[in-house]
Amino acid sequence: MKKRVLSGIQPSGSLHIGYYFGMIKRMIEYQESSDLFCFIANLHSLTTISDKSVLKKMTLDAAMDFLALGLNPKKCYFWVQSDVPETTELAWILSTLAPIGLMERAHSYKDKIAKGVQPNLGLFNYPILMAADILINQSDVVPVGKDQKQHIEMARDIAIKFNNTFGNIFTIPEPEIPKEIAVIPGTDGQKMSKSYKNTIPIFAEPNVIKKAVMGIVTDSKGIDEPKKAEGNTVYELYKLFASKKEADEMKKAFKKGGMGYGDAKKMLLEKIQKTFEPFQKKRKELENHPKKVETILAHGAEKVTEVTHQTMQKVRKATGLKY
Repeated sequence: MKKRVLSGIQPSGSLHIGYYFGMIKRMIEYQESSDLFCFIANLHSLTTISDKSVLKKMTLDAAMDFLALGLNPKKCYFWVQSDVPETTELAWILSTLAPIGLMERAHSYKDKIAKGVQPNLGLFNYPILMAADILINQSDVVPVGKDQKQHIEMARDIAIKFNNTFGNIFTIPEPEIPKEIAVIPGTDGQKMSKSYKNTIPIFAEPNVIKKAVMGIVTDSKGIDEPKKAEGNTVYELYKLFASKKEADEMKKAFKKGGMGYGDAKKMLLEKIQKTFEPFQKKRKELENHPKKVETILAHGAEKVTEVTHQTMQKVRKATGLKY
């Protein structure tokens, strides 16, 4: 039996290469070997977006991004989170089992508040809704970035507590965090994130992408000075696109001296352009047919509801909500 793999993305603006290598590339691969469940987490986005027109546009844009990058709705489950309201019902049920202490230990919440994000109860309860997303679809594997590992552990804890209290209903999910791409560095060296404003967009205009790449922060070493490759943002990003031989050549050039950061950035930019050009063309085509994208999402919601309904029937019966 194929493993059931689940992941989602918040519709929070222009898609960047961190999302691509951190999640989407793996999703495209998973749809060939697993039962892939992939959704647009627009309910999560309400914690930071309060403009309805912005959220609506971003949701459709995110769907186009996924489809342009190779997601095939005929080979997977692909839907918008809010189109399956049973997920929020489960989130409430799970919240009655989640200890306050467990929620207060969430690193992501603390980090966002420290970065200046306005705190609200939805942001605090984020791990509960994420747990509902995972558990309602009986997910076996959840590919995440290193910073999301704790949320999967929280989902596991809550699922185990539910199963011990009401009977074995939920599959206990496992996180998947490939070491080689655990954290994708942004242009400032921190994790690439929209909230840090350090991203390299995929579907922006060429001059915008070029500006982001050429603006990568580096040290002040000159062309002829030896440079360390590991931890060097330009090199770490180049490795994502280059063959092992190409990456080794850049590493040797940095170590020996004679390669400046400007030339290295140009090499990275060329790789980015070559990799994403066909995806950018497909994205333009989808922009001209938004109704087609909406139809794909509607069919995806109908398809996944067959799964969520089965789970919730068991949950309602087990908890006494179905009488």
